[in-house]
Amino acid sequence: MKAIFFDLDDTLLWDKKSVETAFQKTCEYASTKVDIDPKKLEQAVRTEASALYDTYETRSFTQMIGINPFEGLWGTFDDPSDDFQKMKAIIPEYQKESWTRGLRKLGIDNEALGSELAHFFPNARKENPFIYDETYEVLDQLKGKYTLLLMTNGSPSLQNTKLEITPEIAPYFDHILISGAFGKGKPDPSIFEHALNLVGLQANEVLMVGDNLMTDILGSSKVGMKSVWINRENKQASDEVKPTYTIENLRELLTILA
Repeated sequence: MKAIFFDLDDTLLWDKKSVETAFQKTCEYASTKVDIDPKKLEQAVRTEASALYDTYETRSFTQMIGINPFEGLWGTFDDPSDDFQKMKAIIPEYQKESWTRGLRKLGIDNEALGSELAHFFPNARKENPFIYDETYEVLDQLKGKYTLLLMTNGSPSLQNTKLEITPEIAPYFDHILISGAFGKGKPDPSIFEHALNLVGLQANEVLMVGDNLMTDILGSSKVGMKSVWINRENKQASDEVKPTYTIENLRELLTILA
């Protein structure tokens, strides 16, 4: 094994916790303005945002690149391609409408507050980056011993923002590959083949590490790579997609490699 490819979100960065924290802070702020249950508002906005996200013409593009509705709530998508420019044009309305509709679902018709919360949430997300306790410890052990490549689905502007607010991560990697810059997202085999070309290795010389069976593990298996599924939340295994190894903590990766 000469190289290790890592996913970013919920593999090295604890993105789920960052989003939950941003929702918590935004909804608690809303409760200082109007009489509302923060937890109920979060659920309402999540529901409304997901439903609204699916109505836009950009939906198929976001699915291919791998951008979820909650990233849409704080991204700017200031990227050069036509598809990202369409998203950039849509996103201010999407963010405002998601919060306004969430409020309305709980009986509060207040577009001005919806707009205010739409601006509050992105700042709350940026101010609360979380990284798993073992991330740096494991990367310290691997740096210099293996070629390290970071392969992440998403918009270049958004994924780079995540790396800017956690500046310790990027220097560990010899290559950083973002699906929105490449043009296809995991699990499309082409992005894995491109990654192999970047490091100049064959599939049997590389290990893929990620938390998502349907992107990281499925995609790497399509090109013949071995894979490590990090399953921190005891998710249900799949009959169709089978990782080479399953771990619950990144430190177990060191044992596998040894």
